[in-house]
Amino acid sequence: MALTAYQIQFKRRMKRAIRQRARSDQKARRYSQLLADALRLSQDAATQMNALNQLYNVDVSTQTLLVHDLLDVLQPDQLTGLLGQSTPGEEEQLFNPIPDGNGGQPLSADPLFGEVTAGTPIIPSAPTARAAAPGKDVASAVARETEEVPTDQ
Repeated sequence: MALTAYQIQFKRRMKRAIRQRARSDQKARRYSQLLADALRLSQDAATQMNALNQLYNVDVSTQTLLVHDLLDVLQPDQLTGLLGQSTPGEEEQLFNPIPDGNGGQPLSADPLFGEVTAGTPIIPSAPTARAAAPGKDVASAVARETEEVPTDQ
């Protein structure tokens, strides 16, 4: 059974959204691992700074303000634990029925889905859709409908 324009539009939008979700998950995983590594390095640097402060009897800050604030919020082991609790792509949908609504007609373009909107969409009126039923001549149905529309001349 052939898909309607509405179903095709849904399928295209869903594939794009799933791809975008996978890319964001991949980046979040990569950046979380980098942040955990950076926080571990900062802890190593703080240990060295403490040793130098004691050895040379000075008082140099062991952490930057950013690193200090980040370590107050979370520890590297917390990030590593979160990364270990889930696997990439675990939320991927294996089966999702394609809805068929709106009479099979696609919805108007929406910038949220990365679609370009160019002016007001032209949506066929109900008589045109009925006249263009299977087995009917579409061109003659449209011609009949345009003849029925009064002109302002």
